[in-house]
Amino acid sequence: MQLRGDDLACERGGRLVFAGLNFALAGGESLVVTGRNGAGKSSLLRVLGGLLRHSAGRIELGGGTDEATLAEQSHYLGHLDAVKPSLSVSENLRFWTSYLGAPRGAAIQPALDAVDLAELADLPAAYLSAGQKRRLSIARLVAVRRPVWLLDEPTSALDTPSQERLAGLMRDHLGSGGMIVAAAHGPIGLDGARELKLGRPAEPFS
Repeated sequence: MQLRGDDLACERGGRLVFAGLNFALAGGESLVVTGRNGAGKSSLLRVLGGLLRHSAGRIELGGGTDEATLAEQSHYLGHLDAVKPSLSVSENLRFWTSYLGAPRGAAIQPALDAVDLAELADLPAAYLSAGQKRRLSIARLVAVRRPVWLLDEPTSALDTPSQERLAGLMRDHLGSGGMIVAAAHGPIGLDGARELKLGRPAEPFS
């Protein structure tokens, strides 16, 4: 499996956010996207996840499921944790597994165990801390197998033990042939990852 971006460009609100981006990842490899605020890190992840259109260039995922798009073969973890406060922890995860197309009866418990939330399975998500909500969002990456993980500042709100747990999950994902593209301002536990550094935002079009 290989993920390629060739000569990618993105425009938002009449502004060229980035242009001329090139990268290639094979199964088991990771890419950390760095750069100052506004350089386009989140925009690049959203383009790869099908949430924004790229204005130029080409994106290809080779070796995946032919009839599925890149977005359908990716997990996108953005800044917002997309947690429904009125549902319990386990109900939130069950909703996501259903939405993401997991087989009926998908294993919820092992995913909650992986992020150390099993003891809070019946607690309404409204009572979770910011770090616990982040861990619940990460649980869906474990519950539903998808080869590409798109992670935007994934360690945000996580304490040190939770960051170490996430690093282990990322290593396991890469070890099984998965790929990770992550936007980060600092180390996130992806040792050996390639770096794609984005420059300062371009000036508005005249």
